[in-house]
Amino acid sequence: MIINILAGILAVVAVVLVIYNMKLHKRVERVSNIKQKITNLSVVQDFMTTIGEDKTVDQKIKKINDILIERYEIKYSTIVVFDGAEYIIKASNVESKHWESLKSLQEVEMFKDSITTATPKYVTVNKEGERLPYQKSEFGRAKSAIFFPLYIDNVYIGYWIIESGTPHDFDNVDTTILEVIRDNIVSALKSVVHQKTLESMVRTDLFTGLPSEAYLYGEGRKIIDQYTTSTMCMFKIINLENINLERSRQLGNSVVTEVSKYIINNISTDYVFIRYMGPKFVIAFSGVDIQSVAEFLNDIKERVEKLKITEEGLIAEEEEELTEEEVPEEVPEKDENDKEKLEEDEEYVQPILNFVISSYYKGTGLEEVLLKLEDYLDNADSNESDINNI
Repeated sequence: MIINILAGILAVVAVVLVIYNMKLHKRVERVSNIKQKITNLSVVQDFMTTIGEDKTVDQKIKKINDILIERYEIKYSTIVVFDGAEYIIKASNVESKHWESLKSLQEVEMFKDSITTATPKYVTVNKEGERLPYQKSEFGRAKSAIFFPLYIDNVYIGYWIIESGTPHDFDNVDTTILEVIRDNIVSALKSVVHQKTLESMVRTDLFTGLPSEAYLYGEGRKIIDQYTTSTMCMFKIINLENINLERSRQLGNSVVTEVSKYIINNISTDYVFIRYMGPKFVIAFSGVDIQSVAEFLNDIKERVEKLKITEEGLIAEEEEELTEEEVPEEVPEKDENDKEKLEEDEEYVQPILNFVISSYYKGTGLEEVLLKLEDYLDNADSNESDINNI
């Protein structure tokens, strides 16, 4: 009788303990999920902070990879992106001697299926001495890995692979969490696409050596936005088209070269100077008020329009006339051939410039300011040659 009572009590205790353990497990699981969500949110915030930093796209992707390694305690993490021509490792903490195999995973049969179906692929070895299918010569570094294909708007752009030096290390990993991380990587890559496009569009103008318009919206903006207020100036060589049509394209190119060279040599290197388009140029006077710029440009305009330019380049400034006492007693006569050559050499043109300036405030639309300046110059009277503040 007593034994039965004790057995009943033990059974009740066992049931209570089971229920308690189940509730405890759920609480632990809930706490773990909350902790994981906090970690995920924190990582997303770190991603967004990184995207907004004053760094190149490649530097941002590398920092994002470093965040993943540190916050999720991943042994090896590698982000590979297809640039339209080849696969490039954008970030990895794996030794560079292994990069050749890591950037060729799209050729491995098991990963081809993963890319096609847009699903992760988990691979591992079962014992020492084995190696993962994609490893060509390395044995000791990685024993298990998960491959994640990356897509932006359903377009395949590359992959993310995490690796461990322990076999079956990812057996019990919650892949849904890893997929959230993958989605965060994709979001970060998508956010820097525009910046990368601008960086790749920057070109150096053939005749002036100046950067193109795209530079202004990338690296140039970083310089300008170090100040709250700056002055944007756009000027146009308004007689360039006539020089090209009535004289020669070579002479027009020489005008563009010499005008830009003169201005480069007479403005501070702190200012951003670019060839905007055709006869139009832009100078960003970083941190300078509009009144000071107007006074400076009046002087520059006056001096530039005195330049005498030939197809060969700038004619040196004429020497001052000699006084009667300074005239040599004997001046050798020039023959007719020399006279004709001198007249040919003195065929030159002088540039005519039209300037327009406007204030720019940090954080506002730089593109809109430039479009406003360009619209003014394009619609100005063909004979207008002045400095206008709009």
